[in-house]
Amino acid sequence: MTLVPDLLWSTVPRLSGLGGKTDTDGVSGSVIPCVGAVVTDGQGRLLMIKRGREPAAGLWSIPGGRLEPGETDAEALVREMLEETGLTVQVGRLLGQVRRPGLNGAVIDIRDYTATVTGGTLRPGDDAADARWVAAGDMDSLAITDGLIEALTDWGVLGA
Repeated sequence: MTLVPDLLWSTVPRLSGLGGKTDTDGVSGSVIPCVGAVVTDGQGRLLMIKRGREPAAGLWSIPGGRLEPGETDAEALVREMLEETGLTVQVGRLLGQVRRPGLNGAVIDIRDYTATVTGGTLRPGDDAADARWVAAGDMDSLAITDGLIEALTDWGVLGA
């Protein structure tokens, strides 16, 4: 398995502080810390999950989720990957941090990391209704979370 090098890949626009816009202007409420995994396979396909719960239930995104109390980002990412995809991973470096409005006025604070698959068998579980490797050319055949295709294109993950 290979990493997506030097890219921030997430379902949301960049924060203002990171050179982009934020979708949380005017949103107030609690901040929910979350992590996301950017993983490709040896064929360059992206690991995607179909969200099984809100927010964005039924849409495709990258695997990840909330931190549990006392967890580090790496512990949460390893747990979420196993729960959602059945895969074990080694967590790589932080690619970037983005914010997105959540339910009931909350702000979802997402930190995206590279990850390398070290074992397991791909299968959907927990919050994921489906999990699969997706070729860049097949992305437009999926219902993708808002902003993901644009972000992937902007960041050079997908061609223009």
